[in-house]
Amino acid sequence: MKLFLFPSSLSFSSLIFNPFSHCNPKSMASFKPTIPLTSESAPSRRPPSGEVHVIMGPMFAGKTTALLRRIKSEGANGRNVAMIKSSKDNRYAVDSVVTHDGAKFPCWALPDLSSFRHKFGGDAYDKLDVIGIDEAQFFEDLYDFCCTAADHDGKTVIVAGLDGDYLRKSFGSVLDVVPLADTVTKLTARCEMCGKRAFFTLRKTEETKTELIGGADVYMPVCRQHYVNGQVLIKSARSVVESHKFKSGTISEAAAVI
Repeated sequence: MKLFLFPSSLSFSSLIFNPFSHCNPKSMASFKPTIPLTSESAPSRRPPSGEVHVIMGPMFAGKTTALLRRIKSEGANGRNVAMIKSSKDNRYAVDSVVTHDGAKFPCWALPDLSSFRHKFGGDAYDKLDVIGIDEAQFFEDLYDFCCTAADHDGKTVIVAGLDGDYLRKSFGSVLDVVPLADTVTKLTARCEMCGKRAFFTLRKTEETKTELIGGADVYMPVCRQHYVNGQVLIKSARSVVESHKFKSGTISEAAAVI
């Protein structure tokens, strides 16, 4: 067995390869590594982070009340807020959002949301933190507005509106915004017929167009059972009315002939 001994003049550390051991100190002064020597990097500007919150349900469910409560809370916490509603809704006031029980909040009444930034003012818009939208089902550009305001402008957008019409079909663009939302709140009313939870809106009149602005004189919140029963009654009533009109017309024609 042979033992190999290192000369006493050599140390173990001298056997470790050092790529800079024979470099000229002057050249080392100008050496610039391509890889950062520390884990710290230059701060990068991150895009603003906004939010979208949806409040939906049938008529008389308290959607506007919930919206106003949230907007007032945000304002009380020092955030800059603004409220928008559709110019189609002028039931209680032109320039205010008004609940069914009379609570008010000043707002911008607009035919579309795309004009809000221009009318509000660019500088004022940049300072906004929270935007509330009431009767959101009437805005066709709701989805695009929420995308821009939340994703690119860093705003918190709170949307309140009907999720369905009197036929229980999707109403406007409210449901389109659900995939964008951070939270979705489904409110219910109280059925006017039995007092149970009401998920649907029953129209009392014979008008069939989708957009019909009205209050308790035109609509009523109902549960599933009374929605179905109500639809049956309304159809029966319409049949009676049509039959009456037909008979009246027939009698009139017969009288004219005689």
